[in-house]
Amino acid sequence: MIMSHHLVPEGYRTVLGDPGFRRLSIAALISFLGDGLAVVALAWVALTLSPPGREGLVIGAAVAAYTLPAAAGAVLLAPWLSRVDARRLVSLNAALRAVALGAVTVLHFVGKLSVVSYVTLLALSSLLAAWGIAGIYTLVSRMFTAERRLPANSLLSTAQQVSVIIGPALAGILVANVDAAVVLGLDALTFAFLGFQVLRVRTPPAEAAPRRPQLSAGFRLLARRPHLAGLLGVTAAFFFLYGPVEVALPLYITDELRGSAGLLGTFWTVFGVGAVLGGLLGGALRVTRQWPFVVAIVAGWGAVLVPFGFLDAAAPALLLFALGGFIYGPFLAFSLALFQNATDPDDLPAVLAARGAITTAVTPIGAAVGGPLVVMVGAGGTLLTAGAATVALAGVTTLVLLAVRRTRGALPVATGRQAGPVLAE
Repeated sequence: MIMSHHLVPEGYRTVLGDPGFRRLSIAALISFLGDGLAVVALAWVALTLSPPGREGLVIGAAVAAYTLPAAAGAVLLAPWLSRVDARRLVSLNAALRAVALGAVTVLHFVGKLSVVSYVTLLALSSLLAAWGIAGIYTLVSRMFTAERRLPANSLLSTAQQVSVIIGPALAGILVANVDAAVVLGLDALTFAFLGFQVLRVRTPPAEAAPRRPQLSAGFRLLARRPHLAGLLGVTAAFFFLYGPVEVALPLYITDELRGSAGLLGTFWTVFGVGAVLGGLLGGALRVTRQWPFVVAIVAGWGAVLVPFGFLDAAAPALLLFALGGFIYGPFLAFSLALFQNATDPDDLPAVLAARGAITTAVTPIGAAVGGPLVVMVGAGGTLLTAGAATVALAGVTTLVLLAVRRTRGALPVATGRQAGPVLAE
């Protein structure tokens, strides 16, 4: 016990010592694992429902339905949900996910599941996803002061990465032995567990009664705070440039490496392992200036992709992709900590939901751009192009930060309920 106490960094020991965070993190880990199961099961159910020759269209529609409606929900439901208690946001999203995914399983077993009903239920299940994630990180913001939010964020984002490693592998075993629709039913149960557990989480009371929101509260708050709008712009561009990777990587493996689906799975596994290690290390760091780390992550991930334009051997490509995961892993924790530290907790659900509306949409858009790009320059060329553009994004961001620092000087770091600028952190 003494050895384990010293092996765990102090920041992690502190946040895990909070009973509410322990309950939240365990429940979130289980629901993330459920979504990891859905990565395989969602596409497999779509495949079984597809008419001959339409498999790609149906799978694409199913994947989009499980993601894109979250962006619409973040915008359209803002007038009603931007001031809802964070625990209820998480539980509402979890309940909707559980009911909709559970309905998929039920309709399958009674023989009534069709392509239309399947895609519709997936779209319904994702409608509150941005608000659910915003609620989780708002709870973290209320539980801890600024210096403790980074390790708490890192534990949650690392749990997501762990689900990328374990979930698809476990789903592959389950799909081979039971029906894929049953696996989606298991995903529904994990969300039901999250919704129940989060209502038992207790957080410190707000210091004052929350202010009522204006229309499109999150976007209006971002418009009034250029430092947060700038951070959102960098994050959206980063995720957009990640989109082509999801399209190009399978073709790179089959065309450039002459590999199989098994090799593709190995690439994502080593990426996930690297992301877990990177996320844990990032959360253990004592960082007072988080913007430079965000920019370094963007530049590092882009630099890792560039050599794929020249590599045609699996071993070095795998090592690079694992390194890419290690660099990419801490990004979510650092960028969310900047939002948390610069936003009043009462405003945070609306701001994070607005952020989610944009970041949820840009990766699929980037993937759509990646398709024609692969046709034009090939899979390796697409990875190189995405990497070079990502490095350029880091360079432009650095120049902007230096210009702001020169004109304004060192800007104060926001802590607690303060919502001061953090662009020059």
